[in-house]
Amino acid sequence: MTVTETAASIDDMALGATGATRATGVNRQLKLARASVAAIFFINGAATANWLVRIPAVQAKLGLSKGALGIALLGVAVGALVAMPRAGHLATRYGSRPVTRVGAAIFGATLLLPALAPNTVALVLALVALGVGHGTLDVAMNAQASTVERAYRRPIMSSFHALWSAGGLAGSAIGGVVAHHGVGVATHLVTTALIAGLLAVLVTGGMLPASADVDTGEAAPARPRGILLTLGTMAFCVLLGEGAMADWSALYLRDVTGATPGAAAAGYAAFSLAMATGRFAGDALTLRFGAMPLVRGGGVLAALGLGAALVVGSSWAAIVGFGAVGAGFSVAFPLMLARAGSLAGTTPGTAIATVSVFGYTGFLAGPPLIGFVSQATNLRGGLLVVVLTSLTVAVLAGGFRERASGPERPGGSTQDHSDASGSLLGPDGSAPH
Repeated sequence: MTVTETAASIDDMALGATGATRATGVNRQLKLARASVAAIFFINGAATANWLVRIPAVQAKLGLSKGALGIALLGVAVGALVAMPRAGHLATRYGSRPVTRVGAAIFGATLLLPALAPNTVALVLALVALGVGHGTLDVAMNAQASTVERAYRRPIMSSFHALWSAGGLAGSAIGGVVAHHGVGVATHLVTTALIAGLLAVLVTGGMLPASADVDTGEAAPARPRGILLTLGTMAFCVLLGEGAMADWSALYLRDVTGATPGAAAAGYAAFSLAMATGRFAGDALTLRFGAMPLVRGGGVLAALGLGAALVVGSSWAAIVGFGAVGAGFSVAFPLMLARAGSLAGTTPGTAIATVSVFGYTGFLAGPPLIGFVSQATNLRGGLLVVVLTSLTVAVLAGGFRERASGPERPGGSTQDHSDASGSLLGPDGSAPH
């Protein structure tokens, strides 16, 4: 069975045989699958945050300088970038549910390794392994999310990413309390790994089966060209901005505007809060306005908000500007993954992996790029890079309207039958419920 045929069977499952089922557009299995995907996103975010809050403890244990720690942390990126394309291929060949389960198991098993590392070399290897698990899980769960969204026939991808953000906030709070009470980092991460692993195994059982998105035919490789290249470029720009906010917002407030340490932390808090809020509202906004206007408007909002903040130069303007970047970018990346997962002529797993690699590369490249530009000019000039990449997103957002060539989608046409979010329309061409 090919992806096209399984997509049709998913739509049949969603529509059902009765008029009542057709009116709701979803059945009990799909609701369970949606809840399962939501849970795995939340678990992933919470487990990741529990590791992040213990990085200082690991640094202190090994006596690492900031530079050595920064190099070691690149291991996560290396592992993820290596694993993501392979994970997309495996999700296509075996289905996203089993690969999500395997990715969650690897992620859980490797989450405790950094705490056990006796030296810097061991820490780097542990973080590479952690990156492999994280990258595999990230691609596979997004592929499953894309499959569930297509079956729902309306936008739901943004809500999954909102729950990842919520999981991150919850995990940060829990991890902070645990660290405050003096619990050892090894005990903390071993417990986190066991709980997250057990919950992941339980919730993945409710996902759509492998037959829903496995491709037993000859799937076209997801080469970065055409609309896929456009989506990848936008993902690079969006996550470059996210990385910039994470690494440079507090420094800008402290060094350029003269903010106190507490006020400097408010910049990233404003960005994170705006992003989480935007993602929770993202599905409803996508259903009402469509993906292309949201992505384009978000790019403009981020560019104007941050640009104005850089011109004004005050602390309050910077905090508002960083919040504008969070709001503008909040739904962009989830919508890009949803669009990639619905493209004709390729498979969800490989397409999502391609866009994810572009995005992850931007997240890694952004902070050092801004550092280089800041060194040549100043930090205000460095953050101007984010303004330019935001405008690039706005310009390229028209790619959401392009048709993708390839094998037929359900509906009997070579056109990619998607609404503005990338979700499949009904076999009769009707709008999503």
